[in-house]
Amino acid sequence: MSRSLSSALHRLFPALAVAGAVGASAVPALAADDDAWTDLRPMLFGERPISEAPGVVSLDAPYRAQDAAIVPITIEAKIPQTPERYIKTVTLVIDQNPVPVAAVFHLTPRIGLATLATRVRVNSYSNVRAIAETNDGALFMATKFVKATGGCSAPALKDQDAALARLGKMKLKPMKDEAVPGLRRVQLLISHPNNSGLQMDQITHLYVPPHYVTDIAVDYGDRTLMTVEGAISLSEDPSIHFYYRPDGADRMAVTVKDSENMTFEGSWPVAADAGS
Repeated sequence: MSRSLSSALHRLFPALAVAGAVGASAVPALAADDDAWTDLRPMLFGERPISEAPGVVSLDAPYRAQDAAIVPITIEAKIPQTPERYIKTVTLVIDQNPVPVAAVFHLTPRIGLATLATRVRVNSYSNVRAIAETNDGALFMATKFVKATGGCSAPALKDQDAALARLGKMKLKPMKDEAVPGLRRVQLLISHPNNSGLQMDQITHLYVPPHYVTDIAVDYGDRTLMTVEGAISLSEDPSIHFYYRPDGADRMAVTVKDSENMTFEGSWPVAADAGS
């Protein structure tokens, strides 16, 4: 897949590029059921072979989601991140969503382990896919079927005025994880409505304009740890769990950009080494 998620989305859905907004009538229908992937695959990866062998990546998702607007997804890497071999990109695809590419994670060896967790919207019964690309260009895919409906059109959990008042506020929470020696795990929380453009205002009965996180950059010390390209399928108040390998740096900084060309920044002290 190309480095730019936005250009890929515009190739998939020209109505989004022309209209600049997402509406139920503006989104072209994809083929039903598994045929959606038949359409999506060449658009995203061309004719490149994709292995479904489980030795590189696996995916955990609920078979039946409790809340279609906040579906927890865990992408588990089966190989460590080393300079010699590492997962450089993970593309998260929800076949039946109006915009199927939920996020693209661009990773570095410094992350230590490419295991990630986030929350997504699932609009109808769908396969969810994590496609990992290693630094040698090989592609590996893990798939889970999720039963959920209406996640992209579900009303916001928070009042829009309250959500906008907290727009762009972030937290970085250290998480205890003894299962991965030498690594630290953190959770990044971003306060953002991530409006999909398919949600209806319950008072005016008008569609709420799309307003969503498009780019996240995480720096550890003076170097980039990972970047993320987002879209409307990420849930309200996006959350990402990720690892990093402490190497002496003592601060982590995050820059977030959204579809309204707004930029938000945050910086936090972090453990400088695994034993601290």
